[in-house]
Amino acid sequence: MNTLSIRIPDKLRKDLRMISLQQNKPVSDLVRESIRRYVAIEKFRALRKKTLPFAEAQGYMTDEDVFKTI
Repeated sequence: MNTLSIRIPDKLRKDLRMISLQQNKPVSDLVRESIRRYVAIEKFRALRKKTLPFAEAQGYMTDEDVFKTI
């Protein structure tokens, strides 16, 4: 595992500490999970952007169109 150092505003650090105490989890675990979620969402968005032209060509214009088919 690697180490990453970042600078965050004092208010954010305070909020992270409070959540850490409430959830009984280390701040590093909270930050790691937040980054993991962000990366997953960005990967999904990139994939969606690549596949969107193919979906539109098949008549799928909205998420609802996909859900109807599924």
